[in-house]
Amino acid sequence: MGFLELNGLTKRYGSAPVVKELSLSVEKGQLVCLLGPSGCGKTTTLRLIAGFIEPDAGEIRVGGRRISAPGQSEAPERRNMSMIFQSYALWPHMTVFDNVAYGLKLRGLSKSEAQQRADTILAATKLAQLAQRYPGELSGGQQQRVSLARALVVEPETLLLDEPLSNLDANLREEMRFEIRRLHDKYRYTTVYVTHDQAEAMTTADLIVVMNQGVIEQAGSPEEIYARPRTEFVARFLGGTNIFRGGWDGHDGVAAGNGLFLRCGSGDFAGQGDTAVSVRQHDVRLSATRPEGDSNCVQATVTRQVYLGSHRDYLVTLADGETVRALVSADLSIAPGETVWLQLPPQHCRALAH
Repeated sequence: MGFLELNGLTKRYGSAPVVKELSLSVEKGQLVCLLGPSGCGKTTTLRLIAGFIEPDAGEIRVGGRRISAPGQSEAPERRNMSMIFQSYALWPHMTVFDNVAYGLKLRGLSKSEAQQRADTILAATKLAQLAQRYPGELSGGQQQRVSLARALVVEPETLLLDEPLSNLDANLREEMRFEIRRLHDKYRYTTVYVTHDQAEAMTTADLIVVMNQGVIEQAGSPEEIYARPRTEFVARFLGGTNIFRGGWDGHDGVAAGNGLFLRCGSGDFAGQGDTAVSVRQHDVRLSATRPEGDSNCVQATVTRQVYLGSHRDYLVTLADGETVRALVSADLSIAPGETVWLQLPPQHCRALAH
């Protein structure tokens, strides 16, 4: 049994279920990312855990104690949880120190103990030299660190983060991903982190939970979710991929049209109907001459080519008009309109039965 347990959790708005019989087990000290597009139910799930809304069915347990069920939910302030929002939600008239120490004051800690704990967390979040500044005098990344420090200083059992980096620019987001992971490794609070950004999930999470239309499509480590997706939705959402479809040959291959027969090194084949085959964009190979062997290769025409420094981004078109995207070495330069050979190595072709 995990430390945080969601069992058959359901939430409806009107007749429409936003979260549908969702079950998830989170181990103590684990950082779990709920990942998915807008409207998939991830923020609703987080709000159910926080106690801001009540489930219509199912229950939530923390440390074996039931904290939520229909008509039997503990108030948010009794759950020993801290939540970090997109908007930082800092008190503008308080200094950084006072913002961080505010929760300790509410809990009745002595002035000396509050000072010690606030100083410790400010040092850990690299804010000690900014303690007497006001939020309006800080950058977005510094304000987000204050939010983290305020949430961590009260030593919660569970830390909840709702897209905390969405208001930062690209460089600050990248920096703060690593900062969140560093602080998690230091304090090991059980953490549920909501995001739609796959890079955030890959950088921060022990466990990624991919959600779609209120249900869990797949849960696993970042490597498992990326390298071994079980569904087309997961393959598309986490990392760029190409999807081919065709009939299974009964062994290890799929006839995908365009004269292309794909041998697949992993995955599950559909016994009836089409099997989808996922091939990551960076695993596609292009060459001006035909590669050896007859399977997993086909001719195509270059439609677009973009130089991106470390690599080139190609869009090529097959005979029936289907397009394939390939990320290849920057050294390979083939002009639009020219014919190329497209090779899809079997070890990088994953069959998706669902």
